Amino acid sequence: MSMITERPDQGRSPGLLPAPRAAEPARRRRDVGAVIRAYVSLTKPRIVELLLVTTVPAMMLAAGGWPDLWLVAVVLVGGSLAAGAASALNCYIDRDIDQLMRRTKRRPLPAHDVTPRSALVFGLVLATISVVLMGAFTNWLATAMTAGSIFYYDVVYTLWLKRRTPANTFWGGICGAAPVLIGWAAVTGSIAPLGWALFAVVFFWQMPHFYALAIKYKDDYARAGIPMLPVVRSAGRVNAEILIFTVLMLAASLAAWPLGLGPIYGVTAIVSGLIFLSEAVRLVGRSRRGEPLKPMRLFHWSYTYLTILFIAVAVDALI
Repeated sequence: MSMITERPDQGRSPGLLPAPRAAEPARRRRDVGAVIRAYVSLTKPRIVELLLVTTVPAMMLAAGGWPDLWLVAVVLVGGSLAAGAASALNCYIDRDIDQLMRRTKRRPLPAHDVTPRSALVFGLVLATISVVLMGAFTNWLATAMTAGSIFYYDVVYTLWLKRRTPANTFWGGICGAAPVLIGWAAVTGSIAPLGWALFAVVFFWQMPHFYALAIKYKDDYARAGIPMLPVVRSAGRVNAEILIFTVLMLAASLAAWPLGLGPIYGVTAIVSGLIFLSEAVRLVGRSRRGEPLKPMRLFHWSYTYLTILFIAVAVDALI
């Protein structure tokens, strides 16, 4: 026996209760929300956020203060779309290996939240809009570097370098540091030595940053057949490169100081850089002693370091 607690509709069997009328609209809202979240996930928002952290301070420094706010808005939107396009196309290209790795198997394509064709079209549309926007409102140099960065990341790095050489992180660092130059070029139409120095900071930063991540997910990369340095080289080689590139990053940050930055930046570069170096030394020390590595300590600090350093760039630009 069962107790009927709701009055049935007229003419309907008492044992069959109607579905709530609001269920279908609510389901549609959830479906739309899930689709939007999936497409946003394709753009890898954390990467977009990081690129913008370096771009705006570079623009401020190039302008000697606040650049034209319309130009900042254009570069922010164009740069975000370009980074999102590159990431979406990267997801399309890497869909075969993403499904093999625990770190990436929940991305929209391995999870079948977005079809490969849709991801490809989405990435190409974002890329087109970003380049057109930059071309219409900035200059040829910033536009060319925007288009070149998308091409380099997806064709040179993702299709070629990533799957063929352990030097993939090194050469891939070029497009990762490009937003500094794009922001500078958008303001001045050229790139000064200080812009190149900041580019070098971000370029060298990427090696210890990504090596730490690759150590954490070494088995994942090995399963997918990706020759990341920790997968195909000894721990000693990885440790050496982490230290070398951390020192080069610190040296590049200090080299930028006399090129047009003030004491706020200088002190920040020294203190934050030495903390970064100490974290790298700790990671290497744990590796040599055979202790648990805890590579994500260095990985997470690397984000904090870059944010702090470029905030100092922005502050010095305003003083």
